[in-house]
Amino acid sequence: MVGIRAYGAYIPLYRLDRGEVAKAWRSPFPVPGEKAVANYDEDSLTMACAAAIDCATGIDRKEIDGLFFASTTPPYKEKQCSTIIAGAMGLRRDILCADFGGSLRAGMIALRAALDAVKAGSAKNVIVTAADLRLAGANGLNEMFFGDGAGAVLVSNNKVAAEYIGGYTISEDFMDQWRSDKDTFVRAYEERFIREGGYTRIVPEAVNGALSLCSLKPQDITKFTCNTDDPRHLMGASKILKFDTAQVQDTYFMSVGNAGTAIPLMTLVGALEECKAGDTILAAGHSDGCDALVFKVKPQIEKVRDRGGIKGHLASKRMVPNYQAYVLWRGLMYMEPQSRPGRPTISLSALWRDRDWGLPLRGTRCTNCGTPQYPMQRVCQVCQAVDKMEPYSFADKKAKLTSFSNDNLAITEVPPLTVAVVDFDGGGRLTCNMTDREPEEVVTGMAVEMTFRWMHYVGGVHSYWWKCKPVRF
Repeated sequence: MVGIRAYGAYIPLYRLDRGEVAKAWRSPFPVPGEKAVANYDEDSLTMACAAAIDCATGIDRKEIDGLFFASTTPPYKEKQCSTIIAGAMGLRRDILCADFGGSLRAGMIALRAALDAVKAGSAKNVIVTAADLRLAGANGLNEMFFGDGAGAVLVSNNKVAAEYIGGYTISEDFMDQWRSDKDTFVRAYEERFIREGGYTRIVPEAVNGALSLCSLKPQDITKFTCNTDDPRHLMGASKILKFDTAQVQDTYFMSVGNAGTAIPLMTLVGALEECKAGDTILAAGHSDGCDALVFKVKPQIEKVRDRGGIKGHLASKRMVPNYQAYVLWRGLMYMEPQSRPGRPTISLSALWRDRDWGLPLRGTRCTNCGTPQYPMQRVCQVCQAVDKMEPYSFADKKAKLTSFSNDNLAITEVPPLTVAVVDFDGGGRLTCNMTDREPEEVVTGMAVEMTFRWMHYVGGVHSYWWKCKPVRF
């Protein structure tokens, strides 16, 4: 049996009320709802990593032998990003990593590739994670509609929670939304053409193909999921397919926004959270064609509820104070640089040397006295035992804030820079930056957890490492 073993998601803590966008441009037509906004130190890679970590909850990461990353907004044009995520998660080196892009259905294409790989026997457990952080031109509907987020599923032939029944694919060159290699912002064509010439023609064709292939009728489907740039398009396609409104999965358009490549996986995760054994999910992804995949939910689904998922992340939020903060976080506003020396060039050789302990936040624990230590040590700092160490991960450990400083003079995109000293549950101490916090609310002794974030960009290289943040849920 091949299918989905586990699922996960990530939605940024911050939300922007769409009324703030309308207010900034004095728009007479405010759009209701809000959208999820990635913090200044988040991007598609860090969000995909967070979703993959959520997906891997309770699973021995040594079992994972593949990681696929899908996005139309990766931080690199010529460098694999999936290897960075795999490194941050501390996965084995002898696994298959692959990046998928170029289409908003890249996540569904990656999912199908993972299903085929596991079915063929070339892999046993493959994480598929997708995220996007798309930019839209100012004072347009897409600026209000685009949101940020990530979804992830673990494809496996063991402990399957949702069995893969079959799928149908249509590939067709169709210009609805696009971004060329010379564009910063997403472009779109006329709405009626997108709806009638594309979405409500292609999606029903692919879904009907999947239903026919699996010998199913519309009433056999418990949840139908699909991405869309406009919920009205999805409802139009659903009506053609004769799906009842209750069968159509929420796209989180009013609470998250259009998260691009992430939405097909995020809606699939949302359906898995709600469904029970015996239910049938038809998950579709639309863009330059359509993929339609059918899954049958198994009793194992009840054993993978212990994670943040969509529900947990939706319930935990903080509002962005204003439109100006959003523009600053997205790097669309030029801020006068601080009167400080610039950041030094990143040492690529040092990054490579530190890959075993720096990227995955892995230290050691003394087998003689049990003391965890970071970075890796040969001699125990407590009992002085030599070469009595075992690997120890700090990335998944909760901690408490022992000391902190809000530095208004440090080089940072959004001052002040909160430098923290944290003591981990079970032992170990680390100095790092703090994120997703309000400076005035930071207090000594507060509970924190680790999160993989963007640090800075120097010489064409994105630097990533771990920061602490207040425990979210």
